[in-house]
Amino acid sequence: MLKGLGLGLGLALLASQACAEGIETVTVTAEKTPESVLNVGINVTSLSAEDIKASRIEDATDLATQIPNVNVKTNIPGAQQIISIRGVGLDDFSSTNNSSVGVYVDDVFLASFAENDFDFFDVDRIEVLKGPQGTLYGRNSTAGAINILSAKPSLDGFAADADLGYGDYEAFDAQAWVNVPLGTDFALRFSASTEQQGEGYWFSRVLNRDLGRQDVFRGRGQALWKPTEALSVLLKVEGEHSDSEIAVGKFFGTISTNGEPCPDFSDPSHCVNAHGYTDTTTDPFRGDWNHLTPYDADKLNTTLRIDDEFGFGTLTSVTGYIDFKRGFYTDADAGPTTDAEFDQNDKVHQFSQEFRLAGTSGGFDYLAGVYYSWDRVQTYTPGFLTDSFGTDVLITADQTTKSAAAFGQVKYHINDKVNVTGGLRFTDERRHYTGGTTDLNPTGFSVLCFITPGCPFSTPGPYPLSSIPNNIPGIPDHIADDNVSWRTALNWNPTDDTLLYASISRGTKSGGYFNGITTNSFALAPYKPERLTDFEVGVKSSLIDHRLFVDSSAFYYDYHDLQAQTFTSVGAVSLIKLGNIPTASVYGLDLDATWVPVDDFSLRAGLGLIHSRLGAFSVGVPVPAGNKLPDAPDVTFNATARYQHALFDGYTGAIQFGAEYGSSVYMEALNTPYLFGNAYWDFNGRVSVAATEGKWEIALWGKNITNERHVIQATDDGIGMGYRIFNNPQTFGIEVSKRFE
Repeated sequence: MLKGLGLGLGLALLASQACAEGIETVTVTAEKTPESVLNVGINVTSLSAEDIKASRIEDATDLATQIPNVNVKTNIPGAQQIISIRGVGLDDFSSTNNSSVGVYVDDVFLASFAENDFDFFDVDRIEVLKGPQGTLYGRNSTAGAINILSAKPSLDGFAADADLGYGDYEAFDAQAWVNVPLGTDFALRFSASTEQQGEGYWFSRVLNRDLGRQDVFRGRGQALWKPTEALSVLLKVEGEHSDSEIAVGKFFGTISTNGEPCPDFSDPSHCVNAHGYTDTTTDPFRGDWNHLTPYDADKLNTTLRIDDEFGFGTLTSVTGYIDFKRGFYTDADAGPTTDAEFDQNDKVHQFSQEFRLAGTSGGFDYLAGVYYSWDRVQTYTPGFLTDSFGTDVLITADQTTKSAAAFGQVKYHINDKVNVTGGLRFTDERRHYTGGTTDLNPTGFSVLCFITPGCPFSTPGPYPLSSIPNNIPGIPDHIADDNVSWRTALNWNPTDDTLLYASISRGTKSGGYFNGITTNSFALAPYKPERLTDFEVGVKSSLIDHRLFVDSSAFYYDYHDLQAQTFTSVGAVSLIKLGNIPTASVYGLDLDATWVPVDDFSLRAGLGLIHSRLGAFSVGVPVPAGNKLPDAPDVTFNATARYQHALFDGYTGAIQFGAEYGSSVYMEALNTPYLFGNAYWDFNGRVSVAATEGKWEIALWGKNITNERHVIQATDDGIGMGYRIFNNPQTFGIEVSKRFE
């Protein structure tokens, strides 16, 4: 899929940018105020719009191509992307849940996991913070925080840009923006994009057609009013409409016909499901999926930001409102029969308000603020289990969450080389939930009803298998989480070009309710909050006359009550639920470097090493300590080489090549041997010619050049079958850009 300047999360040096004389250190807002990256004692990365375009970062699944110690998997490609940082991430598929990586769009927190399936365009930069960020970023940021910052209107003059692209699978994308000043204190910026893909990557032999077509439109309007140097008012309204299709998984059977272990991916002919079906083809993009996979989504996002500078500091107000809805069809059995298929529909309404005051007094830099948010997530999911259980089900949820917080941070400058930071945040979060699973039992002979105590078998009609509210002690319809997050750090700048830091920080993620098919109300018992304490040391340094920039950090995580998919020991079938594992630990290293040995040539590389270990837990039977965290590869590596040079008067050519490595990884906490992703190498490239003054560019690009195929998600349905999802296939394309000023 072609997405122009889509969402990019990466490290073009970890917050540095190559220039003709070396590497220019950039400014970041990781601590909510603009600072040089060499003054911020946090592992923070920043990626500009130019870097995103050159590396062709299209969506969140490309994150690992640029950032070490990051893993991205998709439960359903195009509908459920899950980001993990340093082994910490969301191990769930519920729209009522939040990502463990706090995702913020122009400082507005995305309240539902459903909203994380985005592709952003016309961005100014993206900042990625590793480690818990509970002090300043607030809700549910145990793994880290991602702040996507849109390109803003400018008072400097008229400017416009248009990009067009075409690639494999009949993929066409276009985007454009225009900046229009209206006087000296008012400016408008309008931007729009579209993605059209006429042929999907996947082909169904049953339907005799491809799956995964794309039809997406996005638009954004912004107005900036700056009547004085002190006051700035920015209003943003943006929307998205998608009438597309999602992807499907590759079937595998778990029932052996000859006594050999299953699943057997090298010879799947003897591994079947309960109907005796198997798929013996090795192509992960061809299968016997029996239903179309539509994905329809609409989103409206409004943000108002006001900054007012007073003599003693700057007061900032950020108001956000999001109205989001989507519907998609999942062929979870991945075969020609209707064993487990779901038509999921989600609605999310959210409002948030933050006030913060930042300033300097004496030797102190301070920031204090308050935060409030309200969100409602509703899900309505008919499930079709006709050929497996002889019935249909209905899964519903209606969840309302209110969160209020007060926070502050103080940085004291002991001298011009050393400072200490202390931060604290108190959060009160309250969540109300109703929902559950109903057996619709249209014929009266539902297998689910037969094996569920109290269900009137042979009597047609709906019967609740699980529900909240109910009269079962210990399963309330509301929960309240009060927690304190904090951070303390010591920063030392022995020179203007070097920072050494040590920090301890605490992050929390609130508890909640599982939203999936359940056959007993005990599976709906709320899971507890999780808590992570990070012990970290790091060094950042600009060396060799600013031609080498190194950013490294070592960390140790003390992790308690981590939220993970486990199982209940009651009920009939589908006992999966979201629960808590008492303890875990993670330690590792982030190492990133950018080197410009000569003008016009740059090398960038990142290495991530982690070791993760779960404590003992129970899934009806005890699981001993020693398992790895899900989605936590031991080794990740990325590298990019770029060379650009004047071809002749007025024209510049550039060649860029990128490589990515990820070691094998388990997909769930039980570390089931066949639910894993294999180690892989992936390669990307781009060749371009541009006018030296930047007025136009034409480029050829390739992604997954060697057509590497590796598993990014694997699931066992528990009824004799499962599926695996692979990375996107090899694609090539062309793009043309034109700038107007």
